[in-house]
This record gives sequence, structure tokens and C-alpha cells, in this order.
Amino acid sequence: MIKEFLEIGEIVGTHGIRGEMRLNPWCDSPEFVTGFKTLYLDSNEGCAVQIKSARPHGNIVLLTVKDIDTVEKAQKMRGKILYMKRSDAKLPEGTYFIAELKGCTVYDADCPEKVYGTLTDVSETGANDVWHIRAEDGREYLIPSIPDVVIDTDVANNRIVIRPLKGIFDDED
Repeated sequence: MIKEFLEIGEIVGTHGIRGEMRLNPWCDSPEFVTGFKTLYLDSNEGCAVQIKSARPHGNIVLLTVKDIDTVEKAQKMRGKILYMKRSDAKLPEGTYFIAELKGCTVYDADCPEKVYGTLTDVSETGANDVWHIRAEDGREYLIPSIPDVVIDTDVANNRIVIRPLKGIFDDED
């Protein structure tokens, strides 16, 4: 399901004495976070924070926000989760966030009424992502997220269609 607000990372500490904070990003790269002017303290627009600056620093992001200008104020933010508004992200067509893929029902491309299970997690392996599919009986299957396997992804309708490689599911040769 397409979500309006998605977690982007957690404030894990401070940096310096002028209110700069260390954000552990939960996205593909720290650079992704630097494109936002507004982030949110929860999953609604009522708790917006204005970003004054954000810069990658290794695998984290150093950021400053409006009205937080001392180390003491920044320390109070430690442990808070920041959210992004999906419409603020510039994504190519057909690209989704992992949080949106989780919970989608996985169907067979050649037998549309056949359900393999629910996508529960995504492992990022480098070569390609691996999708974790939990069957109704509780068994977990791993499928590569490659064009030969993933035929259609319709997050708006909570539906993924696959053509699995032979041997992934028990009933195949």
C-alpha cells in the first residue's frame, strides 16, 4: 500500500555544540536525506520540522533544524524517528519504498488465483534485492527481485505478480 509518510531515519546523537544532530538514515544512501526541506516527527503533517542543513558524513547525516541551536536542545531529540512525506521524494515511475512493498500479497503470473503468500521483508544483497515471502502455512521463501521473476508490482492495490524460478516453491520440479 502506498503510504503518505515513511520513516527516513533515527536521530542517534549530537554533533558539536550548535544543535547539529546525527541521523542514522534508513534509506539507500545518506545523500537521499539531503533533498528534503521538511521532515516530520510522526506520520502526520502536524509535527513538521524545517531542515536548515543536511549533509552526508560517512554513513550518517549531520543535520540542523529550525529552533534547535544548542547541544542541549539537540540531545532531547535523541531517539526520535524522522518521517518523510512520500510526495516530497522524487522517485522514478515504478520505484517503491520497502515499507510500501511489505504486506503486499504475492500472486502467480501464470495462475492468477494462486497466492504464494505475503511479502514480509526485503534483504539488500548488492547484486539484487531478495524478497521474503511468508506462505499461509508459515514457511518463508526467498525470491530474487529481478525482472525475470517479478512481473508486476502494484503497490496501490497491494498486489505483486511473480513467475518464480524453478525449485523455489515445493510444488515445482
